[in-house]
Amino acid sequence: MNRFDLITPEGTRDLLFEECAAVKAVENRLIQSFKAKGYSEVVTPGLEFYDVFDSKSRYFPQESMYKLVDNKSRLMVVRPDSTMPIARMTATRLREHSIPIRLCYAQSVFRNRPGMRGRRDEIRQTGIELIGVGTRRAELEMLGMALGVLSSFRTGGFRLELGHIGFFKALIAKTGFDSDTVETIRSLIEYKNYPALGDLLENAEDTPAVRALKQLPRLFGGEEVFDKAYKIAEGDDDAAAALDDLRQTYSRLVSMGSAGGITIDLGLVNRMDYYTGIVVKGYIEGCGDAVLSGGRYDRLLADFGLDVPATGFAVNTDSVARTEMKTNPVELETVQAVVYGEDGFETKAAAYADELIAKGMRAENGVFDTLDETLAYAKKKGLPVHVVSDSVRIIEN
Repeated sequence: MNRFDLITPEGTRDLLFEECAAVKAVENRLIQSFKAKGYSEVVTPGLEFYDVFDSKSRYFPQESMYKLVDNKSRLMVVRPDSTMPIARMTATRLREHSIPIRLCYAQSVFRNRPGMRGRRDEIRQTGIELIGVGTRRAELEMLGMALGVLSSFRTGGFRLELGHIGFFKALIAKTGFDSDTVETIRSLIEYKNYPALGDLLENAEDTPAVRALKQLPRLFGGEEVFDKAYKIAEGDDDAAAALDDLRQTYSRLVSMGSAGGITIDLGLVNRMDYYTGIVVKGYIEGCGDAVLSGGRYDRLLADFGLDVPATGFAVNTDSVARTEMKTNPVELETVQAVVYGEDGFETKAAAYADELIAKGMRAENGVFDTLDETLAYAKKKGLPVHVVSDSVRIIEN
């Protein structure tokens, strides 16, 4: 007896009717808005070679990937991230393309997260990548689009959290922690687990960098965060440079009239370690988790042989759709008529149904053998039946 033939794997689920329509609606709105700004849609394979994600820089935790082997015993992974495959594709297929290269996508990623209850291992993402230009204008384009996306969702309020991964990297570089400890610290900061972070760092040498790391999860809020951050990073030129960069970006966004939906969070230390500068997370009313994440990644493409800067973000389309449905129920496009062909008139009935559809009506072909069965089916759905023979008669229900 098959134990698992009637269920989906943990972290995955079937999408039915309204929810499927809601996800598609969000996805289509985003893709159309991205295309209107010059972004071209791409799709990367659902399977990639493990080597794409096993870079020397350890950008992606290998334990979070679903792995398998192909018929030549080569190690493969089910796509856990969209940015790295797009970096590979750009470095190989688009390296002669004029810059900037503006790309958008809508596809699923798969992440193995056994320690997270209620997790989603399959995540539908829609996002953009702006590749080849590292100017502040390019960065502001990405941030402006992120704000526009968040404000477009039918959920009420939103918040964009703005951070700089360079601040964390400057502090952690002065501690001497091994890579496993660094990843643990990163995770504790990301989830703002103050007690566990304090316990871990309590046994470390008491240095300015360690003291600053202890305070990092608490450095969030408005512009006052900068004064606190400069104070705890005093004497660290690299950390100060990251703060300077973040402050300039924040000031530009404020001057664009976006201050109300923006907060500073220096505890944004995304585990996708390819980020090099500004990082963002976006939240909407009614959803506790971030629905948007991204930032600047200026060295990732160099790992694939194309040394150009880039920035981008991804939207968790599933989370947005579920949240929108709470206050904006989806109305499915239902069939308006059933077309039934008398014996010998099946082909004519199919052509007649096509004519109704061409006129903008939604019609389905009757597939039962008798008119009585067709009428009983149509009555349950409250649909009229168009009976086709030498002529057409309509039976209302």
